[in-house]
Amino acid sequence: MSKFRIEGNTPLQGEITVAGNKNAALPIIAATVLTDELCHIDNLPDILDVQTMLTILRDLGKQVKIVGENAIEISGSINKNSIDEPLARRLRASILYLGGLLNRTGAVQIAPPGGCVIGRRNIDSHFDVFRSFGAAVTISEKKYQLQLGKTQPVKLFLKESSVTATENALIFAAALPETSIIENAASEPHVADLCLVLKKMGAGIDGEGTNKLIVKGQKKLSGFRHTVVADHIEAGTFAIAAACTGGEITIHQAIKDHLIMCEYYLNMIGVQLHFPDQHTLQVNTSKLISKGLKYQTGLWPAFPTDLMSPMIVLATQAEGTTLCHDWMYESRMFFVDKLIVMGAQITQCDPHRVLVSGPTKLRGQELSSPDIRAGIALVIAALTANGTSIIDRAELIDRGYENITTRLQNLGATIERLP
Repeated sequence: MSKFRIEGNTPLQGEITVAGNKNAALPIIAATVLTDELCHIDNLPDILDVQTMLTILRDLGKQVKIVGENAIEISGSINKNSIDEPLARRLRASILYLGGLLNRTGAVQIAPPGGCVIGRRNIDSHFDVFRSFGAAVTISEKKYQLQLGKTQPVKLFLKESSVTATENALIFAAALPETSIIENAASEPHVADLCLVLKKMGAGIDGEGTNKLIVKGQKKLSGFRHTVVADHIEAGTFAIAAACTGGEITIHQAIKDHLIMCEYYLNMIGVQLHFPDQHTLQVNTSKLISKGLKYQTGLWPAFPTDLMSPMIVLATQAEGTTLCHDWMYESRMFFVDKLIVMGAQITQCDPHRVLVSGPTKLRGQELSSPDIRAGIALVIAALTANGTSIIDRAELIDRGYENITTRLQNLGATIERLP
């Protein structure tokens, strides 16, 4: 594993452009299983999770060609219906291949998927989806097997508004020549981006961006050309980093409509956000004040769970006490002990809630990244702190943030990667 060495206490200044949305890119790559025709994807984030997803695609028989910066072409047919165990365990999003493989081959086998350990991430909702479409599901300790029987269109109500379960249902239904209805569907921007791709492939989809999706599938789907939507999580992350360091930055490809709740919460704590147009965000900070604020994650368009870890760091720099509550994942908050070592005043109430008192001047420490979002939060804390910090397991951060070292250096940060 490599490390980041960071010299803190320097305000971020300058301009940065948001990369393509990781959580849109992964299901879009998985959807290419549905066709043998050429699929061209632009604005694909150059991150480890995307690289792993493409490795799985190649292992399934597809050809993947890099045709430019952040651009690939995918073509050819699949020649197997199982995902190798080492690959499945490297990435939770490997589960997104189930819908396409099951539809095209009638059977699929996968090892339990891996990914970040941030709590119980039950995949029963995926199996419920495929059972509804007519599949038999066999579960063992080491593998999941799905066998398709007589397919049927469904009116499906998801027991939880799961993003990946919604995406698996969409991918399967898009190639089923019937009309299927998905209710209590996830409605995040990355789900809507997948809907747009499936429509380009020939499926009819109504309701994208809402909790009710009507899918009119087609037996034969075509190739497509698509530019992945910008990542609102990355835009929010950079805004929080600028606020924590007392900097002023301009963020390009920050989509205003995707940052409504982020803007609301940051404004409350004293971060000044200005959108000169719909895709540009200017960030500057006066005094950060938290007068009994409560930050709570929720389903879209509420505050996203993937920004909770950076938000906790921001709360350490605000005058007053902040309650941070993430009800989605039991282990999301467990990285705060590392912030406490840096000098933060944080009380962990339970697995889902922490009380943060500030402002606190953080001090540099040697720490280890536990997952993608906690990892970037520790980077932000190190940029804010006095002294030198070492952040171990940098590859976990690389899973979700493209070329983060160079991009932060361009904002004036003193950060380097150590082997």
